Amino acid sequence: MTTVSPNLDRDAALAQLALMHRIRAFELTAMHALEQGLVLGAIHPSIGQEAIAAGVVTQLRRDDVLLSTHRGHGHTLAKGAAAGAMMRELLGREGGCCGGKGGSMHIADFGVGMLGANGVVGANIVIAAGAAHAIKLKGDARIVCCIFGDGAINRGPFLEGLNWAKVFALPIVFVCEDNGFAATTRTGSMSAGDGPAARAASLGLASRTVDGSDVLGLAETAREVFERVRCVREPEFIHIRTYRMSGHTAADPAAYRSAEEVEAHRADDPITRLRETLHLAGIDADALAGLERAAAQEMRAVLDSARDTPFPAPERAFADVQGVGDPRVDAW
Repeated sequence: MTTVSPNLDRDAALAQLALMHRIRAFELTAMHALEQGLVLGAIHPSIGQEAIAAGVVTQLRRDDVLLSTHRGHGHTLAKGAAAGAMMRELLGREGGCCGGKGGSMHIADFGVGMLGANGVVGANIVIAAGAAHAIKLKGDARIVCCIFGDGAINRGPFLEGLNWAKVFALPIVFVCEDNGFAATTRTGSMSAGDGPAARAASLGLASRTVDGSDVLGLAETAREVFERVRCVREPEFIHIRTYRMSGHTAADPAAYRSAEEVEAHRADDPITRLRETLHLAGIDADALAGLERAAAQEMRAVLDSARDTPFPAPERAFADVQGVGDPRVDAW
């Protein structure tokens, strides 16, 4: 049963609901574009997991550093990236976040502190540790947030990154987005022990497990953890239990789970939960529905604009692929 806290910040909750609708609308629109043959490469939707972006990522400061996974659209939008530039990136067009060259799995926007998504499972963990170490050496007040899936805890970079962060007391928050599946395999069938939080705790990191459908609770937890890490300059770990309603990729029919299982989780959808909370708090149902309509309209316009944007000029093909100059001219 949905209850309403007497301390509910209705404006903040409405903003979180609007953001979750924007994330879902972006991904549904991108999936439609994929069906039309417009999206170049695979996309990994986060339908059902939007509360993590809306609750956690929004508690970061603009100059804080974020690293994400191949399932990173929502995180990137929540960090402040422009939906138009993101959609152009998915379509490989001029003006995309990465010039139309990175695609969905490598979305990045340094201007808002989004250091990048990553197509290699777990690779962002050690990159995040490196970013946090750089911040420590510079002595500034920023922190790093690194989001990864439960499948990543069985890869070497998980141990290496968390160990490095603890040994060198780095200002980083590791966030495990646990949707129960590593691609198409149930994580529980392949992971020994008591799970992500227990593994982090074994390395000495303060760890907690929270509900990934409760965007209000996620925001409170993230705010508390981020401010403590900002002050104490020690790594912490947040384990978030969630569920993806879509398949591993937009083209995945998810035949490895039953329709009944998915339907059972649909009742715990984070958008539905927050919408019910706000309705009980006195927000008109039409006003709430308007947020969904506005998000859908925005993303249709974003896709139309991206579709009408040209592809990058062919002579740009060798730009931005190494640290110095054109690889055809300047050797390392």
